[in-house]
Amino acid sequence: MTGPVLAARPDRDLVKGSALPDLDKPPITKLQLVKYAGASGDYNLIHTDDETARAVGLEGVIAHGMLSMAFLGEYLCWLAGPESVRRVSVRFVEMVRPGDILTCRGRVKERTTADGGMRLELEVWTENQRAERVTVGEAEVHVT
Repeated sequence: MTGPVLAARPDRDLVKGSALPDLDKPPITKLQLVKYAGASGDYNLIHTDDETARAVGLEGVIAHGMLSMAFLGEYLCWLAGPESVRRVSVRFVEMVRPGDILTCRGRVKERTTADGGMRLELEVWTENQRAERVTVGEAEVHVT
């Protein structure tokens, strides 16, 4: 993975409605969820223990919503560089389970000139292998 990829794109590719390159993530694993629990401090057992998840009515463990948000943060850093990310907000709309393969996607909502570069308002989301959006949001990046 190299970046920032937007800096290398021609201006004509960054107009309102333009689709951004995808970032594919490997399948979610239970080990990843255990590691994320430790890194985030969120030890809710619905994310790591199938019996606990089933006891509250789930089919099994689910990924932390913040994990898919972290993927979108990674996506924005890849697109624009970490110093260029100005804002990101998300909503969690579907559960993510072990085995799900997420893809980060985006589209330009608005483009303006600012501070010697471009300010891009983006629509961003992660979707699973069934093309269901699991996390949706908006972001602002500044590209020079």
